[in-house]
Amino acid sequence: MSAEPRINDRIRVPEVRLVGPSGEQVGIVPLAKALELAQEYDLDLVEVAANARPPVCKLMDYGKFKYESAMKAREARKNQAHTVIKEMKLRPKIDPHDYDTKKGHVVRFLKQGDKVKITIMFRGREQSRPELGYRLLQRLASDVEDLGFIESNPKQDGRNMIMVLGPHKKKTEAMAEAREAQAARKAGRDPKAEAQAEAEVEAPAETPAEG
Repeated sequence: MSAEPRINDRIRVPEVRLVGPSGEQVGIVPLAKALELAQEYDLDLVEVAANARPPVCKLMDYGKFKYESAMKAREARKNQAHTVIKEMKLRPKIDPHDYDTKKGHVVRFLKQGDKVKITIMFRGREQSRPELGYRLLQRLASDVEDLGFIESNPKQDGRNMIMVLGPHKKKTEAMAEAREAQAARKAGRDPKAEAQAEAEVEAPAETPAEG
């Protein structure tokens, strides 16, 4: 069955409860009268509640209605927040430079509102030193605590140790901020610089000390 509502001459009932183009209640009228009014207004007669007795029909520009509905659905999908879990793998004896690089990626993921699965990979004799992985995970969680929290505590999984970090910021908030920053860049503005300038203007001037 089609999800499209019946319109105009596809409506096959003797009478309808008619709603005007501005949402006003016209009342129950014969179908022929409703179609006549639709022609007078240069609009479509659209069945909006087929199961009502009699069916409810509205006078509207159906083509425009379909277009606006499609645009709203598209915008809703665009703004929909999808939960994404990123993954970052580390070795228990990672060198400082690699650690900073990996941490930078974790910071970026959390700022985007994504969860991050941190995996410590043990090899050979490292498997007998799980405390090394645990300390590394705790260190990383501490380094990014302003952006995320430990959603799943470190646990051993075969040769690996896994921890999941969740973002403080919701995905929808992160997406909105990203769009705002992008719009600001296109307009040639720096939001941070503007905020700082406003703060300086609003700050009271210091009174020179008398000496």
